[in-house]
Amino acid sequence: MSTTITEPTTTDLVRQIEHLRREIAELRERSPEDKAAIIVFSGDLDRLLASLVLATGAATAGLQTTMFFTFWGLSALKKKGAGSLSGKSLKEKMFALMTPKSTESMGVSNLNFLGVGATMLRTMMKEKNVTSVEEMMALARELGVKMIACTMSMDVMGIERRELADDVELGGVAAFMAEAAHARVSLFL
Repeated sequence: MSTTITEPTTTDLVRQIEHLRREIAELRERSPEDKAAIIVFSGDLDRLLASLVLATGAATAGLQTTMFFTFWGLSALKKKGAGSLSGKSLKEKMFALMTPKSTESMGVSNLNFLGVGATMLRTMMKEKNVTSVEEMMALARELGVKMIACTMSMDVMGIERRELADDVELGGVAAFMAEAAHARVSLFL
């Protein structure tokens, strides 16, 4: 039994090369890039601090970093003194009164004791020369960390664009997923 081996034609080779190019393009599309994506869900001082430490660390390590602030995490993006109750529904006013006005009024996630816990944490951080949350936010911005405010959460909680820092981008889950889909690191805090 003998088999005949035929040489591929130029057309066959061109088809094989095109097939390989498509496969490579598909692999590149699914491959992670040097990106980090962090969801900030909490409005607690200690959790925000942790997310900022991770974000600035990722940016310093050369990762394009995106932070997506949703629900209570939006408090971190509020301008100090920008919250106004005028024009808000009763429920939106209640949310505005119950959530932190900015990073400076955030409590800690455990043992807050009407704000004493947050004051103690800030004092201990200062004594140990640990960068404050406000300084970490500024550092994150300097390092090019992209900050996206969740528009759906803004709508639900009655937070208006004018209440947030000027450099914050607005976007929904699709905006975050576009960033996270190619990230090497994705975190939820």
